Amino acid sequence: MDERIQRKVEKLEQQCQKEAKEFAKKVQELQKSNQVAFQHFQELDEHISYVATKVCHLGDQLEGVNTPRQRAVEAQKLMKYFNEFLDGELKSDVFTNSEKIKEAADIIQKLHLIAQELPFDRFSEVKSKIASKYHDLECQLIQEFTSAQRRGEISRMREVAAVLLHFKGYSHCVDVYIKQCQEGAYLRNDIFEDAAILCQRVNKQVGDIFSNPETVLAKLIQNVFEIKLQSFVKDQLEECRKSDAEQYLKNLYDLYTRTTNLSSRLMEFNLGTDKQTFLSKLIKSIFISYLENYIEVETGYLKSRSAMILQRYYDSKNHQKRSIGTGGIQDLKERIRQRTNLPLGPSIDTHGETFLSQEVVVNLLQETKQAFERCHRLSDPSDLPRNAFRIFTILVEFLCIEHIDYALETGLAGIPSSDSRNANLYFLDVVQQANTIFHLFDKQFNDHLMPLISSSPKLSECLQKKKEIIEQMEMKLDTGIDRTLNCMIGQMKHILAAEQKKTDFKPEDENNVLIQYTNACVKVCAYVRKQVEKIKNSMDGKNVDTVLMELGVRFHRLIYEHLQQYSYSCMGGMLAICDVAEYRKCAKDFKIPLVLQLFDTLHALCNLLVVAPDNLKQVCSGEQLANLDKNILHSFVQLRADYRSARLARHFS
Repeated sequence: MDERIQRKVEKLEQQCQKEAKEFAKKVQELQKSNQVAFQHFQELDEHISYVATKVCHLGDQLEGVNTPRQRAVEAQKLMKYFNEFLDGELKSDVFTNSEKIKEAADIIQKLHLIAQELPFDRFSEVKSKIASKYHDLECQLIQEFTSAQRRGEISRMREVAAVLLHFKGYSHCVDVYIKQCQEGAYLRNDIFEDAAILCQRVNKQVGDIFSNPETVLAKLIQNVFEIKLQSFVKDQLEECRKSDAEQYLKNLYDLYTRTTNLSSRLMEFNLGTDKQTFLSKLIKSIFISYLENYIEVETGYLKSRSAMILQRYYDSKNHQKRSIGTGGIQDLKERIRQRTNLPLGPSIDTHGETFLSQEVVVNLLQETKQAFERCHRLSDPSDLPRNAFRIFTILVEFLCIEHIDYALETGLAGIPSSDSRNANLYFLDVVQQANTIFHLFDKQFNDHLMPLISSSPKLSECLQKKKEIIEQMEMKLDTGIDRTLNCMIGQMKHILAAEQKKTDFKPEDENNVLIQYTNACVKVCAYVRKQVEKIKNSMDGKNVDTVLMELGVRFHRLIYEHLQQYSYSCMGGMLAICDVAEYRKCAKDFKIPLVLQLFDTLHALCNLLVVAPDNLKQVCSGEQLANLDKNILHSFVQLRADYRSARLARHFS
């Protein structure tokens, strides 16, 4: 079996070797055949290239022959048509068949160009006929374009517009298109929205009709601005220009804003290279006559309006404004008043009226805010800082000078002298309201004026003017507060003089004293607490502490000097200590460390009125009295009823 299989394998191997040799031989034959075929293809490619070169050369030769031939044929046709015009009878189908208007237009356009170069004396008649036919065809094309537009046939409109492109009347075709586009476009009450919708619709359509859509759209926008919008703006402004300045300014601002907003919406369309300049010129052409004198109208209206607001307020108070003098005499009075604190001129009774009104201030600021907004929108960028400064000066004049400064002057004149009884110290109300008003003024300065002048030289001028106003007002407020504090101290003096009796500190019956502190002390403390509360309500920030410290120091000086007017028995000294303890409790309401320290020291000094003679030196060397001048200590010891006894004098010395 093995031998059989072995023989079969050998037989198959021999057969395989034989077939391999035959296959190799066949492949060699195929390679030779393929090489021959490749050689034939190469020869064919060279032949094709040769033929193609010949064909291109032949084509060039044919074109060289055909182009002059076509020109000659074209010239022959034109001569034929020209002869018809020369004979005066148009027989060609192209001129008589209305469906061939496109071919007729092409021919007449070329004849018209040729006729332009012919001498007039010999060909005047034929030139006239060609021109007449040119005009007739042009009118027919425009009429056809108009009809197609009414039917909404965009493809026919595009076809006719392409033919008319080479005619002189092409611009008239554009005009017709623009005119018909606007028919029925302004049906709403908002002409600006209508114009925007119209331009959006035309922008989508114009590219499918004209070869120069950006020019056509720009012409439409120019037409809308120069005819429709300009007429609308004129109607809105002219009727109130002379009769109603407020309405005129509102209308001008509104119309200009809406026009610029429309311009911004149109910026998204393709209108040529410099559409920003194009639209700006259109806006300027509408509003230039109104913007040239805008700031004069604005400032004139703002002055009259501000004056009316103030006058209406003073009339409601039945108040006739006093004339506040200016110049050398007034300046001299002001300097003397500031240095001496003397009331120059008659004191007036305002019956507690501050002559400051937050409602008036809000009205003035609102009018000025609107003026700033209009100024920002309507002023030329180069004039904006100067115009904003003019508005600011009007605000300063009427708000700061005519209202706040006048109220301060009136308030100063209404402050009574320091020796007046039961005076109405309402100047702190003036301070409170003036402070609130000036915060509003400062906010408008930062929010509405600063953005308009921040990058111009007018910034430093405005800041300087504001600084001068602040300093002027602070000076008058300081003067008024100082004189008000003097009046408060004067009121306390009257209370002490009226309520404090000598027997309070030197009672007839030393053993039968039931009160804890004197009636004068009670009334003074009640008065002081009321004034402290009023000061806290009238001011803010560090001003509260500054004024309270000044009042506290003067209050301490008053009590100190008041206590030194009396002689004290042992029980009277105890009452004085009780009074000072009550004054010290009152001083705690100030929340000023210096004031509390002064009353602590005064309380310690009052102990010298009751301490046993043997303990005087020990008390004087205590923590609170050790640093005081010996003369101060001595002055208090001298107030004791028993001071003249040799024993007391010896112990103190």
